[in-house]
Amino acid sequence: MIKPRRAKNSWKKEIKQNWPLYVLCLPALIFVIIFAYGPMGGLVIAFQNYKPWLGISHSSWIGLDNFQRIFQYEESKQAIINSLTIAVIKIIVGIIVPIFMAILLNEIRNLGLKKSIQTLVYLPHFLSWVTIAGIMIDVLGLDGGINAFLHNAFGIKPIYFLGDPALFRPTVIISDLWKNFGFGMIVYLATIAGIDPSYYEAAEIDGATRLQQTRYVTLPSMMPMIIVIATLSLGNILDAGFDQIFNLYNPLVYSTGDIIDTYVYRSSLLSGQYGFGTAVGMFKSGISLILIVISYRLAYKFADYKIF
Repeated sequence: MIKPRRAKNSWKKEIKQNWPLYVLCLPALIFVIIFAYGPMGGLVIAFQNYKPWLGISHSSWIGLDNFQRIFQYEESKQAIINSLTIAVIKIIVGIIVPIFMAILLNEIRNLGLKKSIQTLVYLPHFLSWVTIAGIMIDVLGLDGGINAFLHNAFGIKPIYFLGDPALFRPTVIISDLWKNFGFGMIVYLATIAGIDPSYYEAAEIDGATRLQQTRYVTLPSMMPMIIVIATLSLGNILDAGFDQIFNLYNPLVYSTGDIIDTYVYRSSLLSGQYGFGTAVGMFKSGISLILIVISYRLAYKFADYKIF
């Protein structure tokens, strides 16, 4: 039996034909190598009693001692609990609210009003947490607008929203939802726009109300996208948002607001425990890697989602 000859397309021929594209990608590749892969050599200090004046080559090796200390310190354990709590709630409300808002916005027939609302709720996504945190500190301060309204309208004493451990988590979650739910809503709106109109026509002929059409047509058609976003969010389950927390928290709310990333920042850069801080960050990265692999496998299994 004669086997068909395979087309020969060597890497030299590939580069010769598409060299402008490779040159275009070269700056990005160099950037990634320098700033993403280059610093990874410093992870060895997680296994050392690292002293900056001695350097990596002369600092003593202590094995897994830094990793054992993660589970010995109450602060580190509390940071892990806070990260999980905040991140899980963010993921849940960050999925439910955009779905609900996308369905409501899809029911608006006035195209101008629909586009205006869509723009307004999407706009905060482009603001940095530094800007939003500055606004929140002014608005939620003891002499801010919210407390002034509560005092004048209901006679309530000033509440320190960003200094009360019981209120800090809800404040963080609500502000994150306000900033980011517009982006998720647009994703679901695009999914709804891709639903075959004949499904709605058939449901309407059968006497289905708008609510029933949403329940039996819209939601099932959105389910693959919901599964993909929900499963891929598992990889971020330890990422509670450093930019947001760092710009909002203070020592009064460390018990409920200190997350892994801020704890690494304080323990390494501020306290000088570089080896321990690196070990905490490495522990988080390892768990996140495992969760990302699991989430992609789940997305492929339940929604046939592939990276390439």
